[in-house]
Amino acid sequence: MAPTLELGLDTFGDVTYAPDGTLLSHAQVLRNVVAEAVLADQVGLSFFGIGEHHREDFAVSAPEVVLAAIAGQTSTIKLGSAVTVLSSDDPVRVFQRFATLDAVSNGRAEVILGRGSFTESFPLFGLELSDYEQLFEEKLELFTELLKEEPVTWTGSTRGSLTDQRVFPPTESGSIRTWIGVGGSPQSVVRAAHYGLPLMLAIIGGDPVRFAPYADLYRRALAQLESPELPIGVHSPGYVAATDEQARQEFWPEYKKMRDRIGADRGWPPMARSEFDREAGPHGSLYVGSPETVAQKIASTVRAIDASRFDLKYSAGPLSHDRLMTCIELYGTAVIPRVRELLAE
Repeated sequence: MAPTLELGLDTFGDVTYAPDGTLLSHAQVLRNVVAEAVLADQVGLSFFGIGEHHREDFAVSAPEVVLAAIAGQTSTIKLGSAVTVLSSDDPVRVFQRFATLDAVSNGRAEVILGRGSFTESFPLFGLELSDYEQLFEEKLELFTELLKEEPVTWTGSTRGSLTDQRVFPPTESGSIRTWIGVGGSPQSVVRAAHYGLPLMLAIIGGDPVRFAPYADLYRRALAQLESPELPIGVHSPGYVAATDEQARQEFWPEYKKMRDRIGADRGWPPMARSEFDREAGPHGSLYVGSPETVAQKIASTVRAIDASRFDLKYSAGPLSHDRLMTCIELYGTAVIPRVRELLAE
């Protein structure tokens, strides 16, 4: 596992604090995200993913545009979404945008498709939440046809039909690596297997080990479909600092602000410090601590799920750009080498 394991980073482009304590403009946050990705490339990360949101507290609504800017300043790191909300987008345009990104990045584009955990895009683009399931299922079906990069004939109820239609530009390699992001639904796991797409497990609460049965379900479904084995990845939040105490002290107040802001919209109670400490502990979903602590926890998760990729969602509410840059540097220079050592033992 160790030689092939990919270790990456994800961000939602959270609006962060300036040195004087005020919130930065969305424009500056976007420029900072580009700088963070450049550093991630320099310290040897495998992947940099950017989430799509349409709300005030996140700056990125068009990940592909930001990723294209990053592509021009990086050389080896893979670039993708985390996630693309396919339900409220057009599959043809999504394919075209990522095929274009793939061209300008010399084949480094990836897509992680998902339904998303936020619903702001539905009213924004004139869609009904009552069509949530149908929109994703039909659009995913079409997107998988587009991935074949052959003339497409397709009929559905969520967009116009296609008849022997070519879509441009094609990719040089003939395909774009495309994942399905799943939050813990067995039906979604089986769907990913049905379409023959790699599985990305978003583990954002509870013991990561409890997701091992989903990985087993996915592999069984692939076997029943007589499909080849495919990668399984993990996306989880975290933060790296010099010591465990420093990491928790810096991460906790900003993570709580983000969690409580989102929770207020969903009827969740405010996050207590005891809950945070539990999630940041050995059996929780937060990878917060020193390089050694974070590496040990990543290695444990990778072993339990037999994952071939781990992406740390390093941004958390208004946590400052300077601290995020330090986190990225430690992740690349200290955490990743240690994870590989642990998995090689």
